[in-house]
Amino acid sequence: MTGLLGRYEKLISSGELRADPDQRTAAVRLDALQKELEAEAPGGLLGQLFGRKKERPQGVYMWGGVGRGKSMLMDLFHETLKVDEKRRVHFHAFMQDVHAMMRAWRKTEPGDPIPHVAQDIAQDVRCLAFDEMVVNNSADAMIMSRLFTQLICKQGVTVVTTSNRPPRDLYKDGLNREHFLPFIDLIASEMDVVGLNGPTDYRLDRIGDLATWHTPIGDEATAKVREAFFRLTDFAPEDAEHVPSEELAVGESRTLHVPKSLKGVGVFSFKRLCGEARGAPDYLAVARAFHTVIIVGIPQMGPDKRNEAARFVTLIDALYEHRVKLFATAAAEPDELYVAGDGSFEFERTASRLNEMQSDEYMALGHGAEY
Repeated sequence: MTGLLGRYEKLISSGELRADPDQRTAAVRLDALQKELEAEAPGGLLGQLFGRKKERPQGVYMWGGVGRGKSMLMDLFHETLKVDEKRRVHFHAFMQDVHAMMRAWRKTEPGDPIPHVAQDIAQDVRCLAFDEMVVNNSADAMIMSRLFTQLICKQGVTVVTTSNRPPRDLYKDGLNREHFLPFIDLIASEMDVVGLNGPTDYRLDRIGDLATWHTPIGDEATAKVREAFFRLTDFAPEDAEHVPSEELAVGESRTLHVPKSLKGVGVFSFKRLCGEARGAPDYLAVARAFHTVIIVGIPQMGPDKRNEAARFVTLIDALYEHRVKLFATAAAEPDELYVAGDGSFEFERTASRLNEMQSDEYMALGHGAEY
């Protein structure tokens, strides 16, 4: 068996994967979708008899907590799908491309550019596969319903996506969310929603032997958090210079630059997060957007760094309350980061939280304030 389900069962029998009922349900659904898409391909049975059908196969929306196997199943689906007109892309990168295409069409054609953009995308794509569908800004939210209605209902593109959130929680509490709600209805009507939210976080197996707090700052500490990033994202280390960045929306009119952002993992410098004038909205945006945050260059702070220490307290509160996994390079252990200066007594709670965030119990928690 060379299809997705055959490959999945082989991984189970060889011991590379553990049997998981939720994963198997998703694998069966994706395998069925593969067969539909391949049957409609130009060389497939239905394609030979009737040509390409107008009705595209129903898409799949896989959602679940971190490490439940969504990306692994998407890897298998895309690798084993015997269709040339397929594209797999990280959702954030896809939306950046969409905005660029819209700008280009506006320069040459009056009116709504979205139908043109959808037609351009669909020209060489029958199956569009996304990693990590998440909506963090109003610019994306405002166009997604119209864009995906065009892609799915007008252009016949089958969409397969993963997400850490169920459809109803996409862009939750976002600005002008009422314009986004038709997209949630579109998912319900045009995609099968499959949950992978069992109790086991398989991604922890990849980082279980890695410490999360690395001191002192230096090449060795940097190498450790770098290794954690590549284990968590499945990105090839030899292609490190091509890891995408992101402009994370903070409220209606501001963004926060994320130097490295992939599959729910964000990388920041301490200087960028706490050395500049930032507040709770910035840190809440980070905590909501990323299940894992890597912070490099946390200094040992004295009285002259009281503002930086206060911001760091607010940042850690947000990460802790949203159960964000934290990897860091630091000049000292948490208890020694800020021992003298305004707020140093209150900082003891932050140090306690930083120590707790290194525990196996904390690392096993799911991402999100609701947990």
